[in-house]
Amino acid sequence: MTRRTRAGAAVLVLALLPLAAGCGDGQDSYCAAVKDHQEELTTITGDGDEDSLIRALDIFKDLRDKSPSDVSDEWQQLVSRIETLDGALADAGVDPATYDRDHPPEDLGREDRARIDAAARELGSGPTLAAFEGLQQEVLDVCHTPLTL
Repeated sequence: MTRRTRAGAAVLVLALLPLAAGCGDGQDSYCAAVKDHQEELTTITGDGDEDSLIRALDIFKDLRDKSPSDVSDEWQQLVSRIETLDGALADAGVDPATYDRDHPPEDLGREDRARIDAAARELGSGPTLAAFEGLQQEVLDVCHTPLTL
């Protein structure tokens, strides 16, 4: 290797070091957030309540905000679908914890019910479920721990 080639390689390595360090710091922050939220997320989602994803929304937003760029789209997919359902329920004045699609409140209008149903379908759609499954696998692969305990 010539002196010029070694010098060029050294410059390249030095230029890339800050980028590599930033990736590790971001990943460490993300994995720390996953571990910080595991217990609460396990409690929220483990109770089987209909509104568990809505109650976990702030956790999912935090994880989205700290996630590596390669999974930010998946986090955004999940968060936006939960937000849409939460918004449809709130706009209709319906409590997510007690809403029963088969027995909706008598004063729930047809339009509100249609918006809630559409938002629920999108949340349970193939792309959203695939994004969530991918996120669970990514957390295992990157952070070496599950999203929930």
